[in-house]
Amino acid sequence: MLHDTPPVLRTAPPALLQPLLQPVSASTPSVPPTPAPSRTPVPGERDTRLDTYRAICLLMIFINHVPGQYLEYLTTKNFGFSDSAEAFVLISGLSAGLAYGRKFLPGNRLALSLRIWRRAFTLYIAHIMSSIITLAIFAGGALYFHRQDLISEINIRPLVDNTEQGVVAMVLLGHQFGYNNILSMYAVVFLMLPGMLLLQKIGPALLLGVSALVWLLAGIFHIVPINFLDHNYWFLNPFSWQFLFAIGLVAMMRSRKGLSLPRHPALVSIAALYVGVSFAWVLFSWWSIDFSHGLPAVLTGFDKTFLSLTRLLHVLALGYLLAITPVFNRLSRLRLDHPLVMIGRHSLPVFIFGTILAMIGQVLLFVTGKDPIIGTLFVMVGIALHFAYARYLDWLGGLSTIAPLKT
Repeated sequence: MLHDTPPVLRTAPPALLQPLLQPVSASTPSVPPTPAPSRTPVPGERDTRLDTYRAICLLMIFINHVPGQYLEYLTTKNFGFSDSAEAFVLISGLSAGLAYGRKFLPGNRLALSLRIWRRAFTLYIAHIMSSIITLAIFAGGALYFHRQDLISEINIRPLVDNTEQGVVAMVLLGHQFGYNNILSMYAVVFLMLPGMLLLQKIGPALLLGVSALVWLLAGIFHIVPINFLDHNYWFLNPFSWQFLFAIGLVAMMRSRKGLSLPRHPALVSIAALYVGVSFAWVLFSWWSIDFSHGLPAVLTGFDKTFLSLTRLLHVLALGYLLAITPVFNRLSRLRLDHPLVMIGRHSLPVFIFGTILAMIGQVLLFVTGKDPIIGTLFVMVGIALHFAYARYLDWLGGLSTIAPLKT
């Protein structure tokens, strides 16, 4: 999902825009009563739907980041233009609207902006640490298994050949390893978030208009952060992907005002037709069909870096169809102590944990001749470890609420 393999072979996990099926309000119970709530303190009216979808994305990311095993073919990545990267960013925009949208008020804007930028710094640190651990995993594998060719994997070689420049480049986000490039993009988008919230306060149409213009210009003129060592650029361009994030932000703010999604039959039919064509296009490999007619690739191609319109429309159409289907709304409202909800609630540490596991899995497959059976067994164990780690994080969070013993 997050590396330089062909972007046209991936699709988004189901149930992206479910949180918009019903408006989010304090008067509407968001989850059914549960006799055994999670040990981690969470708001009593927490809407678990976003946690559920985020967890699905995280598990999809992990599975797809260990390529060459059988479970990879059971994910949804091969059945549409978009993939779990688009889903993750869209859900992040929805979450940002829920977390910050109503708090961005006069007198509180500077303090909230500083909180948001602190979160961006946390994402930056997480990216750097996961990159260092990735480097250590591959270097350790090369030493232990005597497989120096491991160093040529996932764009590690340029850093090893130019160590001094490479370390500086990595810290300055000027060099990225394969499968380690979503947090850096996400951090830059978070730096933009206060500006998005300000435009949203002026008017949602203004935010979407400015965001769409930035997306279009970035796609046409290739405005994108560069990589220093290989004279290339970021695999996920934040100036392109911010548009999807902004759409999620505006959608959540609309939902919080009590406005539901439009359900006109024509709109439903168009969305369904687009999803169907996308499914057939990928399934039957119609990539040789050229419908560009001289238009920019960002409008007619399938590029992941600049989030081509085909990918953007697919994740929105798929999400819209699932959002207006009541059964998905019901199924995604899980208990606070449900394993999927726990994974989604601890998304950042679980994402880092999954990335580290996936890098270990890649080394394991490399030194075993890419044996799909070994890879499948590793991924199955890794999925179980995701649930165990989320449970541990929930338990650890619960410990902080226990009053210390008096001496």
